[in-house]
Amino acid sequence: MLPHDDAPLPLHRQPGFLSFLLSRLFAVFAMQIQAIVVAWQVYAITRDAMSLAYVGLAQFIPMVLLLLPAGDVVDRFPRKRILQLSWAAQGLCSALLLLITQTSPQSVVPIYLVLALFGCARAFTAPTLQSMLPNLVPRSQLAQAIALNSSIMKVAVISGPLLGGVLFALGGGRLAYAVCLGCFVVALALLMLVPVRYVEKVAALESTAWQRFSAGIRYIRHQPIILGAISLDLFAVLLGGVVALLPIYAQEVLQVGSEGLGALRSAIAVGALLMGLYLGVKGITRRAGHVMFAAVAVFGLANLVFAFSTLFWVSMLAMLVAGAADMVSVYVRTTLIQLATPDEMRGRVNAVNMLFIGSSNELGEFRAGSMASAFGVVPAALIGGVGTLAVVGAWMKLFPTLRRVDRFDDAR
Repeated sequence: MLPHDDAPLPLHRQPGFLSFLLSRLFAVFAMQIQAIVVAWQVYAITRDAMSLAYVGLAQFIPMVLLLLPAGDVVDRFPRKRILQLSWAAQGLCSALLLLITQTSPQSVVPIYLVLALFGCARAFTAPTLQSMLPNLVPRSQLAQAIALNSSIMKVAVISGPLLGGVLFALGGGRLAYAVCLGCFVVALALLMLVPVRYVEKVAALESTAWQRFSAGIRYIRHQPIILGAISLDLFAVLLGGVVALLPIYAQEVLQVGSEGLGALRSAIAVGALLMGLYLGVKGITRRAGHVMFAAVAVFGLANLVFAFSTLFWVSMLAMLVAGAADMVSVYVRTTLIQLATPDEMRGRVNAVNMLFIGSSNELGEFRAGSMASAFGVVPAALIGGVGTLAVVGAWMKLFPTLRRVDRFDDAR
């Protein structure tokens, strides 16, 4: 093991760090293109809001079942190898979606089955990625690396939906899924160039599988700062997220095509990118808890503006602000978790964290789609924004320790 803070090189010169960023960039690029094309394709086949809810549910169910065992695997086996296998499985899913699209499907069931396999792969990808970053850079550069990593990923999140919409307009799902497959291949090639340098000695693991799986839950339960941070994100996004509603808004409220849908998705990422770049330079040095609560409140308010908007530019601006606010929340939460967790438990703790994130994203999509089906798309978005603000108020009272966090080192 190399010393973490012995005159470290500049972050961009750390061996393998740039290759790691580029590999993630291509993988996220593929996932974003695929997400936008699948949503458009499914809604085009069914014209039913509930079908979009099932897109999220098909991925969430296998992911939630496998995340805790995946965290144990991440702490017991080489993380780089796990990431290679999981990205290979996601590339296979892109190939299967390409094959299904060539048959001009009239049913969405085969697509849901592939998305279930994709959810299985994501269960291993997410905790591995979160756990690998502290193994690549010195501890003193971790917060900066988190901000830079998050902001760079937004490049793919911005361009992915835009290109996905354009590719679908030009060549349908065939062209889009072929590009996704190529991106996963490039990501795997770049990952081979990444050395894992900062690995701490693994402590003796618990004797039974259940003890190992549940260790992350037990650890977080006794860390009120971390528990408050990840549960705040869970319920805020679960109630307030509008991503699943974007295809309906694009077609029926704002009356824009697939390119407009891609632009709405990308606006979220543009806001996150700009905020991530700012955090990479300035960072957050004081009052981290207050900043996080304020960011989630702004996220809820931005989604309320989007709910009422019938103007495309207003909706774009609302999504831009929502993306920036979400980046602040992600930055604070991720830094707290990484600094407060020993390396031998990072896989399991990050698996629990990703379980919360997955719950908020995938169940949030199901919540939004089912509410839109029952009450209409605008009431569904409105209820979500109000719910987010209610969660902020409740969590400030339930987790005063998180509210009082000043510096990140307080999490230790």
